[in-house]
Amino acid sequence: MLESVARVGSLTGTPWIYVVVAASVLLDVFLPVLPSGVLIVTAATAAAAGTGAATGHVPQNVPDILALTLCAATASVLGDLVAYRLARHGGERLDRAISRSRRLSRAQERLGAALSRGGGALVVLARFAPAGRSVVSFSAGAAHRRVREFLPWSALAGLSWAAYSVALGYFGTRWLGAAWMATGVSVAALFAAGAGAAYLMRRTPKPAEAS
Repeated sequence: MLESVARVGSLTGTPWIYVVVAASVLLDVFLPVLPSGVLIVTAATAAAAGTGAATGHVPQNVPDILALTLCAATASVLGDLVAYRLARHGGERLDRAISRSRRLSRAQERLGAALSRGGGALVVLARFAPAGRSVVSFSAGAAHRRVREFLPWSALAGLSWAAYSVALGYFGTRWLGAAWMATGVSVAALFAAGAGAAYLMRRTPKPAEAS
């Protein structure tokens, strides 16, 4: 982990950190195994610890932290939209694939009902759950939900998740001091939020139960 912090820290003062973060966040809607959240936490930890961008180029790291948050949030929304568009135009083959998966079918039903009620908070919650973003984005497209129903919630989800991840790394380092300890605690908090979101999603009532 220390080696990972050092590597990310060496990139924090260069534009490459934003490229790496954006690519990871954009692609993890298709490959949920990508550690985009861990990458963001590590980058924020490195900035707060005084490495990379915290060398005096920008006072107090504020623009770097803001840029990191906006970069991650924007990439999250773009990835969601790509997945949404692909699913929306996926045709019958995708519909058959979803119908064979109980999890995807149930998610599609819940998401459709939630968006119809204006309760797209499910989209925000799913952004924190492991693979939840993928399920929601593809389900919204496959269910042919209107983009104006999905996009605002996707934007709120991306910004909330990015701000939470950056805040964990940045303030964790400020409070705990040691970068390795802050990274470990922050990553644990990130995983805990994901586990909590996944639990709440499972507890969300089905459309028939909610009526």
